[in-house]
Amino acid sequence: MVKEKKDKITLTTGKRKTSVARARVKKGSGEIKINGIPLDLYQPEYVRMKMREALILAGDKPKRIDIKVNVQGGGISSQADAVAQSIAKGMVEFFKDEKLKKLYLDYDRNLLVYDDRRCEPHKPSRSRKGARRHKQRSKR
Repeated sequence: MVKEKKDKITLTTGKRKTSVARARVKKGSGEIKINGIPLDLYQPEYVRMKMREALILAGDKPKRIDIKVNVQGGGISSQADAVAQSIAKGMVEFFKDEKLKKLYLDYDRNLLVYDDRRCEPHKPSRSRKGARRHKQRSKR
């Protein structure tokens, strides 16, 4: 009985605000799909460029792998950031390359590290106007 060697698959997640992207990286021919849509056809263009940042920085390494990303939640901009983060984390983990990791951290730390900033909760009695908004008072 001969055992077949399974291809190495790396699963990673990227998050931004309420968006969550799950990436699957495996050996392949450079095919990248986001929610089943090829990256080259993804619209709008600035979102596609944001997702492509991690791939451009890596040079020719993305040509040796296939990446499938499922993303949900949030808006298009936070989804783009989540996808870029999941792709960058997946490539660093797949290639186990410290140079690539350092390159990502020097360029933009958010490609590898979750950004935990959130809006401040609104305080009682002025919930419509904002977290720290007070009624304007006259000094004289």
